[in-house]
Amino acid sequence: MIDDYLSFLRFKSISADKSFQQDCLDCAKWLENFLQKEGFHTELLQTSTNPALLAFDLSAGPSAPTLLFYQHYDVQPVDPLELWENDPFEPTITGDRVVARGAQDNKGQCFYVLQALKDYKKTRGSFPVNVKIVIEGDEEMGSIGLKEILSDHQEKFQADYLLITDLGIKSVEEPAITLGTRGLITMELLVSGGHSDLHSGDRGGIVYNPLHALIEMLAKVRDSSGRITIEGFYDDVFYVKEALDLSWDEPLPAEGGESTLYSPLERAWLRPTFEINGLKGGYSGPGFKTVIPGGALAKISCRLVPQQDPKKIFQKVHAFFNKIKPPSIDIELKLLQEGSSAVRTSSSSPIALAAIEAYEKVFGKKCGKIMTGGTIGIAGPLARISNASVIFLGLGLSSDQIHAPNENFSLSRLKQGHAIITHILDFFASRAAL
Repeated sequence: MIDDYLSFLRFKSISADKSFQQDCLDCAKWLENFLQKEGFHTELLQTSTNPALLAFDLSAGPSAPTLLFYQHYDVQPVDPLELWENDPFEPTITGDRVVARGAQDNKGQCFYVLQALKDYKKTRGSFPVNVKIVIEGDEEMGSIGLKEILSDHQEKFQADYLLITDLGIKSVEEPAITLGTRGLITMELLVSGGHSDLHSGDRGGIVYNPLHALIEMLAKVRDSSGRITIEGFYDDVFYVKEALDLSWDEPLPAEGGESTLYSPLERAWLRPTFEINGLKGGYSGPGFKTVIPGGALAKISCRLVPQQDPKKIFQKVHAFFNKIKPPSIDIELKLLQEGSSAVRTSSSSPIALAAIEAYEKVFGKKCGKIMTGGTIGIAGPLARISNASVIFLGLGLSSDQIHAPNENFSLSRLKQGHAIITHILDFFASRAAL
């Protein structure tokens, strides 16, 4: 198992750099061969970026439920290379720790799923469910390629349950499943005064400074309680607390957003947001330049909750800024990427119950129920096209240093992940036997 895991890690499957496209293809073919040897039917789906691997074992028959497992084989770039302890694509083992790019995100978590499926079939003889697997090669770039081809292969992705193994837990002492993610839209707001940079002595106090306009407009997005004032922004927000563990410690000051109305984790998991991610305009170099800039720009993102349509939210934000802009100021709001919808499942769904039972057997502790405030871009589209109930699994820890030098994953968690997948399959086997 460890030898195969290390072989998987050696592929330089960096999706952000096109010079590694052959490495991505070689990695996909290695995975295909791995699964073919275990009796899975496979298909490499070509996309505009890197291929996505589909694998099937439908021998459980039409009366059995279907589990669709999602992972990705692409990884982040390795820069800065000089901060790595060793070659990032020559994995090293120190004690229980494996250090390599992708050791956790997502090759480690992908591999314990594949190994568990391989071993389950060998030891049990067959699966109690129909198994489908999709492993894409573009997650780190927003799943562009996979999103483009989903509708062309809708039947192949049909499932009852979707397991996305690309998340983590707070600690091994506090295991938890994740019941959902928030959606996301990203935008650029360009504010223009209709002129080039002007001398602030000649024109100051006469023309409307685009930076002033931008700051004033952004300041009107929230009221004194932190609520977003964009008309209709909350129209489709239905607040359902669920049985979530909302008492986790928050190590950072928690004064942002609707701080007078909701607890920190309610705001992080269950409420939508409007964030200013960057500002640009005028002169900010050494010394001073007394100009009134011709334009200014803000990078904006909104995290969304279920029922909020990314396209509708973009339209509402656009209408809001058009309504409040000064008459002499022109604005342009750009949607930077196709928005991602939020995904949420109930803690009482069969797949959630299976995962909870599996975590408690493996860790010997009560399994928590959490959300993530972040976004997995493919989750919404894949959930819709598969028509499946979704659960998010994972054993990642903050100390794994994903996306950073010396990314690592422990062999003990590799075994625990293997056991969790095995117990989930056994859960469905026990239900089938009733």
